[in-house]
Amino acid sequence: MKSKSNSFGYCGKILRVDLTAGKITEEAVDEDVLRLFLGGTGLGAKYLYDEVPPGVGWADPENRLIIASGTLGGTRVPGSGTFSAVAKGALTEGATATQANGFLGTFLRFNGFDGLIVQGASKDLVYLYIREGEAEIRDASQLAGKDTTETEDEIKKALGLKEHMLSVFCIGPAGENLVRYACIAGDKGHVAAHNGIGAVMGSKGLKAIVAHRGKDRIEMKDDKRFSELSKTLLDRITKDPKYYGPGIRDWGTLNIFKAITSMGSLLQKNYTTNEYEKDEFSKFCGEYIRSHCETDLHACWACPMKHCHTLRIPDGPYAGTVIEEPEYEGLASWSTQIGQTDVTEAMILSDLVDRLGMDTNESSWVIGMVMECLEKGEIKKEDLDGLELNWGNVDAVKVMLHKIATRQGIGDVLAEGAMRAAQRIGGRSPEFAIHTMKGNTPRSHDHRLNWREMFDTCVSNTGTLESGWQIARPNFDEIGLKPIMDPFSPMEVSTYVAKAKGVLLFEDSLGTCTFCTQGSIKLLSDLVAAATGWEFCVEDALKTGHRIANLLNVFNLRHGITADRNAPSTRYGSTPVDGPHEGDGIAPVWNDMLRNYYEQMGWDPETGTPLPQTLKDLGLEHILKDIP
Repeated sequence: MKSKSNSFGYCGKILRVDLTAGKITEEAVDEDVLRLFLGGTGLGAKYLYDEVPPGVGWADPENRLIIASGTLGGTRVPGSGTFSAVAKGALTEGATATQANGFLGTFLRFNGFDGLIVQGASKDLVYLYIREGEAEIRDASQLAGKDTTETEDEIKKALGLKEHMLSVFCIGPAGENLVRYACIAGDKGHVAAHNGIGAVMGSKGLKAIVAHRGKDRIEMKDDKRFSELSKTLLDRITKDPKYYGPGIRDWGTLNIFKAITSMGSLLQKNYTTNEYEKDEFSKFCGEYIRSHCETDLHACWACPMKHCHTLRIPDGPYAGTVIEEPEYEGLASWSTQIGQTDVTEAMILSDLVDRLGMDTNESSWVIGMVMECLEKGEIKKEDLDGLELNWGNVDAVKVMLHKIATRQGIGDVLAEGAMRAAQRIGGRSPEFAIHTMKGNTPRSHDHRLNWREMFDTCVSNTGTLESGWQIARPNFDEIGLKPIMDPFSPMEVSTYVAKAKGVLLFEDSLGTCTFCTQGSIKLLSDLVAAATGWEFCVEDALKTGHRIANLLNVFNLRHGITADRNAPSTRYGSTPVDGPHEGDGIAPVWNDMLRNYYEQMGWDPETGTPLPQTLKDLGLEHILKDIP
């Protein structure tokens, strides 16, 4: 029934689903392609480039939705349940690649597939069901309008399968209604969030991707060596205090809120201020949240972290309510960004956004922008369907989020994202909107105080960070890259973003979680070699990452995303007017940073176009003809 792959470390096959024709086929993946792009983001970028030409819109049936695990996916490597979702995104109308953890990546591999490609569009709402190496398209009309939690629960109940026996990733009402920042959520709290990947899935009439656990396993070329290296990685993140110690390992990202607060760089009211009373946020930490709520740990595949929990709120107006534990970004998005300091309300709003199926970052940037517009007279209560969307009005926020997810009233405008909504509202609204000039918003940080993340976000090819978090990079010496000593140095920051770009895109092609791998490129490269039998070293890893970055850059250039859009909006790139970093503005040095970044990447310093020799060195000379 199923053919065995000749490639160690891989299934060697992908699943192609044509929803227009209602047809499912299997395709072999050449080993030469795997050597160049590995899997995950890399493999997705390869198929996206080859199959989505200029002129195909993000909601066009000819757009592709590619879900792919990677070389280490579904193995004993810690955190190897990650997958990448790749498509032409709804916000930037360029490439997107975003990751989620859980079990889907692993279960795809256990069914014999390194990934799947969805093309076309179904006239009726459907879901894809994969079991024992076979796939079928099933009716999902009964799930129309259901939120992501309801959808997951109903599918598992209908199939009679319990947690960890079935992976369900789905869209909520936002995805069905093509909200431009809709996400794909599944496996109880895991989200592929960025650049409207859920809107792409919704445009195809696909409610969910469902995969049974499966029985296949990946064959390693050197299983003994692979096991030893996996054990070394596990010991690092569970025993070595250099690798986060008790921080991320025990509390997930919750305590980033506390760290940011103590540094004086907490996001506040749409970048209008950086002054706040630190004592107001004593409950915004893992210690309080988990001691106050009843908790249930639900880790991802092969994950030793104590990161993901279900919470039951014990008292107050939400007593008995069960929610997913928020990430740091959920806490920041729904507290300080909207002018309220109740941690329970922040958790409730974070959970609501996930259930509706929207990116929590873009959602809060939209709401914060509207609150500022209302405060400054650029929009009236009547324009907001009568809602008093003032700072801190949580009840009004809940109503507005539902309006956005269903595109009702003013929600139809706000569903377009911060940049386009501000343009529609008019007046001074575009001056308040925080976004890149490509059209996506950043993560929920004040990036004016973190130049590296702002610059990384703006030059990204995918709509999210491509050089990762510096906190997850304790192995700088492995790639000859020194930590940033001056976070406000234009040359240090732009050089770091260029050099580290290869690291994260390489990691995102392996099917692993960066919290578990800790950015050890040497160890990950050795694991790739043990899995596949290839000669593969740190230099190969970095070259792979830069190959992916260049391919995605040329894809975007072909689709009309030119270098002038590698920039922040007026407010995003503004100078703080108060707080500990008052007056530290990035705008005066932005062009110098861009020029240095382009040079470090091997691109034309004026246009940001990859130079011919750069593409030739990466084995991409065949795309030279595609550069406009």
